Amino acid sequence: MNKLKYTRNIGIAAHIDAGKTTTTERILYYTGINHKVGEVHEGNATMDWMVQEQERGITITSAATRCIWKLNNKKYYINIIDTPGHVDFTVEVERSLRILDGMIVLFSSVEGVEPQSETVWNQANKYKIPRIAYINKMDRKGSNFLKVCEDIKDKLNNQPIILQYPVYKNDIFNGIIDLIEKKYIIWEEKNYGENYKYCKIPKEYIDIADKYYKKIIEILSEYDDKILDDYLNNNKINSKIIFKAIERQTRKINLIPILCGSSFKNKGVQLLLNSICLFLPSPLNSKKIIGKNYLNNKEILIKPDKKFHFCSLVFKITSDKFVGKLVFIRVYSGSLNLGDSIYNIRTKKKEKISRMYQMHANKQIPIYKIEAGDIFAAVGLKDVKTGDTLSTIKYPIYLENIKFPKPVIGISIEPKNKTDLDKMSIALSKFIDEDPTFHVKIDKNTSETIIYGMGELHLDIIIDRIQREYNIILNKGIPKVEYKEKLKKKIKFREIYKKQTGGRGKYADIIFTIGPYDGHGLKFIDKVKGGNIPKEFINSVKKGFKESMKLGPLLGYEVDSMEIVLLDGTYHPVDSDTLSFEIAAKIGFKNSALKTLPVIMEPIMKLEVLCNEDCLGNIVSDINKRRGIIKEIIDLNNNKLIKGLVPLSEMFGYVTNLRSLSSGRATSNMTFSHYEELPNEITKKLINKNEGQN
Repeated sequence: MNKLKYTRNIGIAAHIDAGKTTTTERILYYTGINHKVGEVHEGNATMDWMVQEQERGITITSAATRCIWKLNNKKYYINIIDTPGHVDFTVEVERSLRILDGMIVLFSSVEGVEPQSETVWNQANKYKIPRIAYINKMDRKGSNFLKVCEDIKDKLNNQPIILQYPVYKNDIFNGIIDLIEKKYIIWEEKNYGENYKYCKIPKEYIDIADKYYKKIIEILSEYDDKILDDYLNNNKINSKIIFKAIERQTRKINLIPILCGSSFKNKGVQLLLNSICLFLPSPLNSKKIIGKNYLNNKEILIKPDKKFHFCSLVFKITSDKFVGKLVFIRVYSGSLNLGDSIYNIRTKKKEKISRMYQMHANKQIPIYKIEAGDIFAAVGLKDVKTGDTLSTIKYPIYLENIKFPKPVIGISIEPKNKTDLDKMSIALSKFIDEDPTFHVKIDKNTSETIIYGMGELHLDIIIDRIQREYNIILNKGIPKVEYKEKLKKKIKFREIYKKQTGGRGKYADIIFTIGPYDGHGLKFIDKVKGGNIPKEFINSVKKGFKESMKLGPLLGYEVDSMEIVLLDGTYHPVDSDTLSFEIAAKIGFKNSALKTLPVIMEPIMKLEVLCNEDCLGNIVSDINKRRGIIKEIIDLNNNKLIKGLVPLSEMFGYVTNLRSLSSGRATSNMTFSHYEELPNEITKKLINKNEGQN
């Protein structure tokens, strides 16, 4: 229990190029895990261990590590997950957030709150994760600490509490004022700023420090009666009381502590480590985890205690060329020794863990026991997927699965050498296991293998990895949009399936309505009365309609949502069986769906472009040509931020085109927004193209 009190399971997330991996490298150096600092620009960052990450200078896969930090003579065990900043790899952020207790969100002091910052912030809100904001790159020209603090309040709709203030001498970032302790911290240049000292606050900053200390007390007074009483009576408030009050309100996500620094210039990271220990929750005081007892479906509060029933969640799967399948697991309760059996709720099977590792990026350190609050990697589990709950067969507890967004873009691939077809299939199976947002389909018309993902970069990385890791040369086609189909009109229909082959025949008769549904998936309503269709056959009808949604009536795209109301029907005491009713539903869908006036739906993306005023007109004109809609244009640090909505189908190769329009100075970011009905003339072109291929 004592170890749990000093355990922190945290993630580090941010917009691309905010200095996330650089910050993690400094953390590993100061905590003694690394004896040399890895740099992103040199391609030797510890957490960016993939070849593709080192070449591109970006984080692609979430990496896990563990370090120890001493504060007030106490050892804190910090499990860190460094997540990607690019939206194409949002799955890595999503599954990491599911198992974290706290989070550091980095912001660039120049760019402020950027699009992916908002995406990550909203994901953290969904999982109710307490967080600290670290405003990085304070050494950069154009940095604006207070503007970023305002952005956090206005754009992210959270109350920031500024705990530090940057100090500049001759326009050079020199150090940080600790506003609570009222001390000025400066770092030595040698040894990557490992040593630092506390000094008096410079005279020109005393009024600023007093002003923001007062703001801290005023904000805390809204939540803490003791601090309010002391504040009103002009009593001196002990810093320990202030720290405890900030911790409580951070855990409740009422406040976001704001820190600052320059990780690349080795200033501020040790104070960030202190704040992780002081303000972010341990597994003991983190959000409540509710599971269900698989035997009776009753809710149960999972206690973060090694003596409680074992319960854990699989949040990531990777393949390692030396040990095989690595399964990343967060333990919520209980303990497990090497060689113990676990029970997978989804498969209803027992499995044995043959090896357990404490991960340090792509390096494995063998361990022999894990307990509540731990994050580790297991080897030996065969039939396991991301989101699986692992518990004990005596007390099977299951947790809510992790939900992932569906892919929006596809591309056809084939091996240049046909003899590599089997190798490609093995590679694809591995990536399906690893990445829940990566899908593979075989086109029913062309027999092409089509891979689907979250964006062009996502698929580009997967193709690159297949070629390198499996020594296969791939031919790839033109990117394809993952359209969907939607039913527009509700109709009533009857389908009778009758087949006589001489012996026992097949018979099913169903009367149903089919039409649109505002939610997602199949909404199935059973209104059959008097036992006209037995219950087991009704389940088969539902199964048949659900399967049918995979191939829409217009062009074979998935039907995202549909409502079926089963009204009535008949069955034959001899010839009817579950398969007959499933087939009847599938044929009924095929015969009725076209009469519901189906339409094609296309993915619409949120686009943000940061550019200077000189190229604004050309960029806006280009967006309009791509059927885009400009929502707003914002003045931002002498630049313009264009916000709009664009169809994904019009945006292939956009980054290259934008580079040309802006002479390489503009940057863009796209995230999925929603599906929208495709214009009629484009739908006709798609249908004509499809008929031409057939």
